[in-house]
Amino acid sequence: MAKFQIFTDKAGEYRWRLRANNNEIIADSAEGYKAKSDCEHGVDLVKQLAPTAEVQDQT
Repeated sequence: MAKFQIFTDKAGEYRWRLRANNNEIIADSAEGYKAKSDCEHGVDLVKQLAPTAEVQDQT
């Protein structure tokens, strides 16, 4: 089962990553958050917006 993980980086900031069923990281926050609640909000936004996001081919 895919899962979001919240962790702290070397700077002490919160980050999230999304792991696929095979445990590979397929997405991450790309930025640190000072507050855990802000990081959790980022996860919630991805969960809400991803199902309706369009795919743009820019090749």
